[in-house]
Amino acid sequence: MTDTAAADRVLRQAVESGAVPGVVALAGNATGPLYQGAFGARGLADATPMSLDTVFAIFSMTKAITSVAAMQLVEAGRLSLDAPLGEWCPHLAAPQVLEGFDAEGRPRLRPAKRAVTLRHLLTHTAGFSYNMWNPDIGRYMQVAGMPPARSGKRAVLDMPLVFDPGERWQYGINTDWVGQVVEAVRGVPLPEVFARHVTGPLGMVDTGFVPGPAQQARRAGMHQRGADGALSAMDWPVNATPEFFGGGGGLFSTGVDYLRFTRMLLRGGELDGARVLRPETVALMGENHIGTLEMEPMPTAIPSMSNDFHPFPTVPKNWGLGFMRNTQDLPGGRAAGSLAWAGLGNLYFWVDPTRGISGVLMTQVLPFGDRAVLDLLAGFEAAIYAG
Repeated sequence: MTDTAAADRVLRQAVESGAVPGVVALAGNATGPLYQGAFGARGLADATPMSLDTVFAIFSMTKAITSVAAMQLVEAGRLSLDAPLGEWCPHLAAPQVLEGFDAEGRPRLRPAKRAVTLRHLLTHTAGFSYNMWNPDIGRYMQVAGMPPARSGKRAVLDMPLVFDPGERWQYGINTDWVGQVVEAVRGVPLPEVFARHVTGPLGMVDTGFVPGPAQQARRAGMHQRGADGALSAMDWPVNATPEFFGGGGGLFSTGVDYLRFTRMLLRGGELDGARVLRPETVALMGENHIGTLEMEPMPTAIPSMSNDFHPFPTVPKNWGLGFMRNTQDLPGGRAAGSLAWAGLGNLYFWVDPTRGISGVLMTQVLPFGDRAVLDLLAGFEAAIYAG
């Protein structure tokens, strides 16, 4: 099925054109990898050739792993999708909704009409947002003296909702709160939860919140695309001692590791004899859980970090328990009902249960939603489905 030569050509051309310094891309099915490619260099400041074991900051591709960890607890009867979560996280017991600002610039807050549930958090319908795509939250953070989102400070989670739970879809810090709930129920930090119950059993040996010396030596460099389209190297240090580990975006991983995770989903929760979820749980995660709501466009409020983002704009998209779902087949690519998401540094994955294919593409380029990388992703996906 896969046109390996075409996939090689798409990735190589992206490097040779200067669209990206380097890229790792893989695809697989239930039985194993279908394609593995690494092209270019680890960065403009590191001429080491990109390799399949290169380590990337995967940002919000962390969310899918956190969602699996939460659904393990649902399977075990230790969490409910629709019960209030205040018992585990007091901030979720009585959330406040930001309605705007008064004449003096003070936030106007009111109690939320209903409690936040795990289903709300996993589907981004709880009302939480990100300042990157919501200027009101950015203004609130300034007025309230909140630390920057990447500070690792626990206080970054203590923000209000921007609408009542269940009333809209908006991308936000929801999965960071899922991580907090998982930690509270398990009684151990999130890195230990993942190692015991998800990444460890799946053999994801290079995946963790703080890269060890071996992983650090293989890290890809981060890059910023300027207004002229040119890329420049930038520092992206590791916070080795955060006050909390972000279930919404803190992991480092490799393409090889993440393909193992996506193939586990293709196989109904099992890989190489290690079962992390039941088949019926994986199927449940892949269903639409937001009813008639749809995923909304994400207009940027911080252009240096993200472009406007609205993937497949002509295709309605809803949300499963941790994943975006396209509701129509993509021409030459994934089928309707495929699961997908992305990471801030222009990393992307998809899981297509209908056609039995998953794919992963990894770069380290800001801002998010980079047109050149999205074009690269489309070309790679077309090559994987060719034939």
